[in-house]
Amino acid sequence: MTVLDPATIASLRREEPARLSRHRIPRTGAAQRIRITPKQLAGGMLPRPLRRAIGPVAVVLLWHGASVAGVLPPEVLAGPIAVMASAGRLLASGELQQAILTSLGRTAAGLAIGGGVAVVLAILAGLFRLGEDLIDSTVQMLRTLPIVALIPLLIIWFGIGEPPKIALIALATAFPLYLNVYAGIRNVDQKLIEVAQTLGLSRAGLVWNVVLPGALPNALVGLRHALGVAWLALIFGEQINANAGIGYLMNTARELFQTDIIVVCLVVYALLGLIVDAVVRLLERVLLSWRPSFTGA
Repeated sequence: MTVLDPATIASLRREEPARLSRHRIPRTGAAQRIRITPKQLAGGMLPRPLRRAIGPVAVVLLWHGASVAGVLPPEVLAGPIAVMASAGRLLASGELQQAILTSLGRTAAGLAIGGGVAVVLAILAGLFRLGEDLIDSTVQMLRTLPIVALIPLLIIWFGIGEPPKIALIALATAFPLYLNVYAGIRNVDQKLIEVAQTLGLSRAGLVWNVVLPGALPNALVGLRHALGVAWLALIFGEQINANAGIGYLMNTARELFQTDIIVVCLVVYALLGLIVDAVVRLLERVLLSWRPSFTGA
C-alpha cells in the first residue's frame, strides 16, 4: 500500500480540474445551444415546390388527354385549352377583374361583420360565466341551422340587393370563429392563470398577456375555417339576383351552356381560396413565432 505525502495529494487536487476540463462540452456564454435541423433531402429528390405541383399538373394532363381523345365532349366539360382561351378573353375585356373585385368586396364585408360579432361574443362567453350562460347555448342552437335555408328570410328582411348576400356570408363565417375563439380561451392552461395571479397581474393584464395570446392559435384556425366557408356562402349569395361578381358569370354561363367559363370561375374561386389561406398561414408564422410546433418529418 502506497502512502502519499500531503504535498503530492495537494498537487493531484490542483491537476484534477484541468484534466476534467479537457473532456467538457464547449460552452458559449452560459450554455451551448445545439440546433437540431430536419434531415436533409437526398440529392436526387426534387425540391418540395416541384413535388407539390406534380398532382395538379397530372390532373390537368389527364383532363387535356381526355378532351383531345373525345372522352370529355366540350358540352360536358371544356378542355384546358378552351378554358385558358376563355380566361384570356375575360381578362382582356376586364370582365373577370371586375367580377373578382365585386366578390372580394362582398366576402370582406361579410367576414368583417360576422367575424367582429363572433369574436366579441366568444370573448364574453369565454371570460365570464354569465356570458357563457346567456350566449353560448343560443349560438350552439343557431349554428345547427342550415345557412342556405335562411336565404328566403334574408330576402324578405333585406330585399334582393347586396345586404342579403353580405348577411349570408356574415352568418356563415361567424360560427367557426366563435367556436374556435371560445374554445381557445377555455383551453388556456390553468397553471398559467395561477402563475399570473401569483405574480400579481390584474384581471385586465391577465386577459391581455395570458388568455388572449393563449387563445390566438385557435383563433387563427377559426379564421382559416371561416374563410373557407365564406367562399361557399359567396357562391350561394351570388345566386340572389346578382348582376355582378363571379357567381353572376357562372349563372350566365350556365344558362348558355358555356362550360369553359364555368370552369374559369371555379378556378378563380379555388385560387382566391389558396391565396387567402396562404395569407393566414403567414399570419400564423408571424404572430405565433413564440410557439414552436411540429412541421412534419
